[in-house]
Amino acid sequence: MKALLSVFDKTGIEDLGRSLADAGYELISTGGTHRSLSDAGIAVRQVSDVTGSPEILDGRVKTLHPVIHGGLLARRDLPAHVDELAQHGIDAIDVVVVNLYPFVETISKPGVSLDDALENIDIGGPTMLRAAAKNFPYVAVVVDPDDYGWVSEALAGDGLDLQQRRHLAAKAFQHVAVYDAAVAEYLAQDPAAEEEMPAQVTIGLTRVSSLRYGENPHQRGALYVPAGGGSGGLARAQQLHGRELSFNNLMDADAAWRTVSDYDEAAVCVIKHANPCGLASRDDIAEAYELAYQGDPVSAFGGIVGFNRKVTAAAAEAMEPVFYEVVVAPGYDGDALEILQRKRNLRILSVEPAEAAPGAPDYDVRPLSGGILVQTPDAIAENPQAWTTATERAPSDAELADLAFAWKAVKHIKSNAIAFVKDRTLVGMGAGQPNRVVSVHLSQRAAGDKAAGCALASDAFFPFPDNIELAAEAGITAIVQPGGSIRDDEVIAAANQAGIAMVFTGVRHFRH
Repeated sequence: MKALLSVFDKTGIEDLGRSLADAGYELISTGGTHRSLSDAGIAVRQVSDVTGSPEILDGRVKTLHPVIHGGLLARRDLPAHVDELAQHGIDAIDVVVVNLYPFVETISKPGVSLDDALENIDIGGPTMLRAAAKNFPYVAVVVDPDDYGWVSEALAGDGLDLQQRRHLAAKAFQHVAVYDAAVAEYLAQDPAAEEEMPAQVTIGLTRVSSLRYGENPHQRGALYVPAGGGSGGLARAQQLHGRELSFNNLMDADAAWRTVSDYDEAAVCVIKHANPCGLASRDDIAEAYELAYQGDPVSAFGGIVGFNRKVTAAAAEAMEPVFYEVVVAPGYDGDALEILQRKRNLRILSVEPAEAAPGAPDYDVRPLSGGILVQTPDAIAENPQAWTTATERAPSDAELADLAFAWKAVKHIKSNAIAFVKDRTLVGMGAGQPNRVVSVHLSQRAAGDKAAGCALASDAFFPFPDNIELAAEAGITAIVQPGGSIRDDEVIAAANQAGIAMVFTGVRHFRH
């Protein structure tokens, strides 16, 4: 019996090698793995001694040889294959333990060159893994050091059953697929390429945690991160306190983090069912929280709070009377963390800005029946000073500041989305309605007396002037919207008649 071991990550390889040798396997290895096993006093042969061919091209060619791949691919149940191995003096290989060159780690280094990246694309490793996995009824293939223990115990005992071998083979093919996806993403980043979505997209993901269930208890769920690298973002948040996060907790916490991250100034939001029901900006983060909470105190109960600045003790004290599921922020003052931890079940997350791996595309991926929709993120630099004034009256500086705040807010509200904002505070919103008039009405109802003097943002154009008429009744003084309706003239006329200043952005922010 023969086992071929060739790993970049040497974790646990000595213990595995010793266990396999004790079970009667003859060990074959290459380079650094051979040195590690030899230095541990484990008998092991060089691959070059088995093949009769030296390593060439600075180690680029070591295991790419018929003696290796014949030993991996021969079916033991076919006499012709067995006879052919004997004819060529090739021994069957029964176990393959391989993990790959650190391509992702290499391209994540600042200033990495193309030559360095190319040298860290593994060729022999994936080829061995694919060959062994294809022939899994006869060859056990192991890629994950976490599997070394139970696999070595099985091989030293009654052996691996077919289902276990199939499981290991699937894991090997997945490992190679994710690796290849990372390489493809890196090489596909061509500044000269056309601005068209690629003909093929492969997204490799690595599970970082299992969830109790998905959106509902009858659904399974897990959290994954891109296997191609990257850092930060909600998926890599550090949980400082509280119960296990659920699928819905993560979805809402991400909505909170995305919303506040859109603001350069200090901002706090309260999220309920992925929509901001409260949002405010103030230099004092505790004051910003209070205003965000007052935006909709009823909906805030059981919600998620997001901060884009460190949480202070004053802000933590202000949150004390309200039940929240999660709080997410870039950090917490010592006293603030102690105050928040009084709530035994409150999940406290510390998050850093998300950074994609160098060269990796940033996609927004949505499943649909029978397929997947892929788009680039809704991230565009916008300058309120460049917006077009459509009405006779231009907005004042104060109104323009509120319009800019509202425009960022409405981007994070489900379409058809309307936001009422006064003094950089969200006081009313309408989300997910089949028509925009209902969203305006809901915003007015939520704002109540606060609606008078508000700025209004609409994520898409107003198709009819009735929206403007309702906004005027609520006391709206300024509106920001994309423009572009065939009835823009009627909408503008209604705004002029009401004395409302209205600007067009030329950009839409639907969020379905």
